[in-house]
Amino acid sequence: MAFVIKDGCISCGACAGQCPVGAISEGDGKYEIDADKCVSCGACAAQCPVGAIEEG
Repeated sequence: MAFVIKDGCISCGACAGQCPVGAISEGDGKYEIDADKCVSCGACAAQCPVGAIEEG
């Protein structure tokens, strides 16, 4: 199951650099994860300073 970025995202971009498949991009007001590209590795969630990324 792909990870999702919740509304608590502060748009710091820390997660995007950790994604091994480039599934994270800057969206409107917060970063977004492309569910079709996400391999559910959890690297992004471990990097998020505010805990805004969860397995969806």
